[in-house]
Amino acid sequence: MTVSSGVPNPPPLKLAVITGLSGAGRSTAAKCLEDLGWFVVDNLPPTLIHAVTDLAALSNGNVDRVAVVVDVRSRGFSSDLHAALEAVERTGLHPHVVFLEAPDEVLVRRFDSVRRPHPLQGDGRLIDGITQERELLRGVRGEADLVVDTGELNVHELRAKIAAAFDDAAATELHLSMVTFGYKYGVPVDADLVIDCRLLPNPHWVASLKPLSGSDKAVRDYIFAQPGADDFVDAATALLRRYETGYLTEGKHYATIAIGCTGGRHRSVAVAIELADRLRSDGIDVSLAHRDIDREDAL
Repeated sequence: MTVSSGVPNPPPLKLAVITGLSGAGRSTAAKCLEDLGWFVVDNLPPTLIHAVTDLAALSNGNVDRVAVVVDVRSRGFSSDLHAALEAVERTGLHPHVVFLEAPDEVLVRRFDSVRRPHPLQGDGRLIDGITQERELLRGVRGEADLVVDTGELNVHELRAKIAAAFDDAAATELHLSMVTFGYKYGVPVDADLVIDCRLLPNPHWVASLKPLSGSDKAVRDYIFAQPGADDFVDAATALLRRYETGYLTEGKHYATIAIGCTGGRHRSVAVAIELADRLRSDGIDVSLAHRDIDREDAL
């Protein structure tokens, strides 16, 4: 006697792996996926990921989206996770790995606020545990599909990023998160690609343009009237279109593009707006944020 599951063609299983630094927001990301209808397993040893996907496959489609949260439990964590993901890949299932991180000073502040020790600090200082964990996770970060720096994000902004990354279109499209910045304030740590606009003339030195930003038409008109400016944006657009093809071929659906100038107020903003418009016209999903546009001392 054959028992029918009632689901003749169950949807293919999706697997998300949430990892990263302690205090960087793994629990918030997991809760967001849970709210989106994912089956979430927290604090799972990497060696059990395959078992969870096997159980989900036996649910006859009742569990078609699984998210597991894994963290550092031993020095062998990185190799254990790598082996576990390879085992899952061999079954034909591609796990999407999300890596959350934040600057040391932000992590220290978060741990201090909840009066908790870092899981790896032992008898040492809090920063010792953070440094050790960052080193242990270096290889995992390099292989992640999506890296999110939560240092300047509040809970709602992090939830929005996770929700955008795991919407229904995420499986077939490239989602670009474009952020402008000033080199004097540091390059965004989660950037997959950095575009440097400092070869363009700086509107800061034009008295009438200095108080404006790259979001103002007068600044954009000035920048794109300069020799070579259009060629620069043409080349950057072509590069990003090539990256879209390569990323999708390799199964990468989320990327952060950082576009910088000296202060992050004029050139990078103008170029990013133009690039975003061109890529959106190609059907690429682009979100745009200006990290340093309001810095008072931006050049």
